[in-house]
Amino acid sequence: MLYPSNLELKLGFDKIRESLKEACESNLGKSFVDKIRFSSDKNSIDKWLSQTDEFVQIIESKELFPNSNYIDISPLFGKIRVDNSYLLEEELFDVILSLKTLNKCLDFFQQKRESYPHLVELTYPILFDEDLLWSLARVFDERGKLKDNASDRLYEIRKGILSEKQRLRNVLDSIITRTKKEGYTPEDVSVTIRNGRMVIPVLAEYKRRVKGFIHGESATGQTVYLEPTEVFAINNEVQELEYAEQREVVRILMELTSYLRPEIENLRQYMLFLGLIDFIRAKARFAIKIDARKPQWSEKREFNWQVAQHPLLLLKHKELGKAVVPLNIYMEPQKRILIISGPNAGGKSVCLKTVGLLQYMLQCGLLVSVHESSRFTLFKDLFIDIGDEQSIENDLSTYSSHLISMKHLLGHVNKQSLFLIDEFGTGTEPQYGAAIAEAILMELKASKGMGVITTHYGNLKEYADKNEGLVNGAMKYDLKNLQPLYELEIGKPGSSFALEIAGKIGLPNQTIENAKKRIGIKQVSFDQMLGQLQIQQRELELSEKKVKTREKELDELTAQYAQLKEHIERQEKKILNEAKQKANAIVKEANKEVERVIREIQEKKAEKAAVKKQREKLEKLKQETTVEQEYELARAQSEAIAIGDYVKLKGQDTIGQVVNIKGKDAELSIGELTSFVRLNRLEKVTRKAYKQQGQSGGFSGYDYASKQAEFNSKIDLRGMRAEEVIPLLSSWLDEAILLGIRDLQIVHGKGNGVLRQVTRDHLKNYKEVASVKDEHADRGGAGVTLVTLK
Repeated sequence: MLYPSNLELKLGFDKIRESLKEACESNLGKSFVDKIRFSSDKNSIDKWLSQTDEFVQIIESKELFPNSNYIDISPLFGKIRVDNSYLLEEELFDVILSLKTLNKCLDFFQQKRESYPHLVELTYPILFDEDLLWSLARVFDERGKLKDNASDRLYEIRKGILSEKQRLRNVLDSIITRTKKEGYTPEDVSVTIRNGRMVIPVLAEYKRRVKGFIHGESATGQTVYLEPTEVFAINNEVQELEYAEQREVVRILMELTSYLRPEIENLRQYMLFLGLIDFIRAKARFAIKIDARKPQWSEKREFNWQVAQHPLLLLKHKELGKAVVPLNIYMEPQKRILIISGPNAGGKSVCLKTVGLLQYMLQCGLLVSVHESSRFTLFKDLFIDIGDEQSIENDLSTYSSHLISMKHLLGHVNKQSLFLIDEFGTGTEPQYGAAIAEAILMELKASKGMGVITTHYGNLKEYADKNEGLVNGAMKYDLKNLQPLYELEIGKPGSSFALEIAGKIGLPNQTIENAKKRIGIKQVSFDQMLGQLQIQQRELELSEKKVKTREKELDELTAQYAQLKEHIERQEKKILNEAKQKANAIVKEANKEVERVIREIQEKKAEKAAVKKQREKLEKLKQETTVEQEYELARAQSEAIAIGDYVKLKGQDTIGQVVNIKGKDAELSIGELTSFVRLNRLEKVTRKAYKQQGQSGGFSGYDYASKQAEFNSKIDLRGMRAEEVIPLLSSWLDEAILLGIRDLQIVHGKGNGVLRQVTRDHLKNYKEVASVKDEHADRGGAGVTLVTLK
């Protein structure tokens, strides 16, 4: 049961219907919009929602689906039924276009049987005869006219007409040439048509100089349109052929119409299908427009809506470039009646109408503007009491009208009903209105029905707080700025903030104090407590939001630190490995030299002079190595790093200060970041260098923002040797990791593939590399490597 009779108008569903009609391509779809009805059959509703949801997927995937020629040919059925009747060319062409659209729809769903099962199900009753479409379409051109070869007879007739008209024009051209010379016709004269016959314009004063029949004159009367006697016979022949053409066209149209006569019932089924498809697509288009989704079903008598938005308010705000504050609301058997309170213009009525409209839309088979995780339940009855129902004709006041609604509600509400009451109990003396409202609320509670009620009455808030099955809800309000927040909070009553708002807008203090005395200390204290609690909660929510923001920033900084630490440790290992490789190479070279000397001594049979000479060379090499080692040791000792020194990474420009030393590691402060680096990877710099780099931008000499802006995510290695690539690539990758750059591009060319292989092998050494792949063939293919960092 739906109450009142104008429920759709009160909820705004009439505007939803208008929007759906605008989204339809044809009257076929619009007729289905008019048939939308509220249903409590879960299977039907679920089927409607699934069909619309699948069409949303079709639209969003941008698949090619027929979007035109959804033509309603139903009005032609009466004409088709009559024997010996026929459809006109344009009417038959409409039938062809409609059948072509139907055929394209069926072909689409045939190919997408697995993707859109609920829409495919609609095609099962359709028995489409493609031969019928071919029989009609083959004789029409793209302009909707019968082709010359629609029949052999029509071809011969039209060929004859063309020939006779050409002969006629030749004769008229020769007559015009003659009359021009004689001055009987205007200079810019040409053949024209009057009464279906070819004529020539002749100056009125010379009309008797040219023999023929006058078919009319110009508006000024200075020119007459004359058919010369020489072309009478030819014009007659043309006209007879045209009559014959018309007879043959009618014969063909009658034959084509006869093809449709036994197919009327199938044609009716085709129109039903096309209308339904157009209607479902309109629902899908509207769903996309209001960000609607298919929600989940709750098996219990409860619902839980997340990010619910009033669709009409959403559309209006989209036009204004504003956002809608979403509604989060839940109801269950233990909390089945929600009493919403709060200040005027705080969003109570919008909340109420959102619940009513979305529930009504869902049970009409429309997707609703909520998060897809939301759960809905079904109701058999929907009762609403919204707005001013004053009736002059029936001599009813607003309050009397409300009482009549309550009488109807109490007589029919049950556990399968949803009721929505706005400004419960208002319209009469508050003392009596509040008492009657509470009595009605008691009966509604006993009915087990679900409902949402908005009110300012304190006794209703108190009743909801003390009785099971009811729950208070408050619309939040920013008292500091005197602005509603339009957010619903379930679990506590709301304050009207009447005294606070009066004080904020400048009402005299004495007036407010007098009002407090008349209200009573208990009521004032209760409202003040509610207001203070709401303010404190608002401040707490803002504080929590700030804490979460700081935690997020801290997590990001921690992740950057961990990444930087890992990068530095990896660089340290890399440098140590390079040093070991270099040392091994030196030892290897020394061994080679020793072997060479021994071999030379043996070959020269140990001549004293040669042995002495080789010994001198070895001694010199030993001394050089020793001197070099002593120099490095002295250098290391002279450059020993201590706490407080300014240092930088070898080969890097990043400068920081040593704040602690633990064994072989130094704790380095780089701006707001702290990192641990091996001592042997650092070298001291002067305080002056530190200050100079700090002044050049960034924090402590390293400006991430400018570095990121200057960093080139593309490096070109073409023309380089393999040994040149590794250090350049390493430095570039290290900087990318440090700056948090994710997408990189390495141009190495194709060639013989050496640079590509060196690059790919080197990238394997980096754990930060998430993926490595070739560029698209159109943009370099195997000659370019795309790197994505974690």
